[in-house]
Amino acid sequence: MLKGGAVRRAVALVTGGALLLTGVALLVLPGPGLLLVLAGLLVLSREFPGVRRYVDPVRDRALRAADDSVASPLRLAASVLAGAGLLAAGVTWGLRPRLPFGGWATGSGLILSGLVLLGLLLWSLDRARQARRAPAPATPPSRLGSDSGFEDTDHTVHGRPPTGAPPGDV
Repeated sequence: MLKGGAVRRAVALVTGGALLLTGVALLVLPGPGLLLVLAGLLVLSREFPGVRRYVDPVRDRALRAADDSVASPLRLAASVLAGAGLLAAGVTWGLRPRLPFGGWATGSGLILSGLVLLGLLLWSLDRARQARRAPAPATPPSRLGSDSGFEDTDHTVHGRPPTGAPPGDV
């Protein structure tokens, strides 16, 4: 009989492996491949620490892809059309069992992919709006001396205030 820790690791292996393999397949098929690859890696990394090194690069790439999908109106329109096309293809494959791989098994997969794609687009749009609303990081003001052209520092040298002379001449 397996103990609790071994059962948890086995469940993580099966679930994470299935998500990872499905995501890899969806990298070339219609669907959110990077998202599922990331989900699989996250599940696996909880129980297998060696997998953690792959999470950040995949997360960065998935977030970059999400940002790129809404970067311009043309890309956004193309992504929305792709989602609508997946929904339409899913309904068509579901209703036409004579098509190759026809039936609701294929149709529901396409519909689910379309819904996930449209949901991710909404999430990406919200993320982009929040990034535009966030204040820009403050840059420190330039601290140049008056007419000397040398840097004026705020620290004191041997108890004396800065004189405006170049560093090292004091």
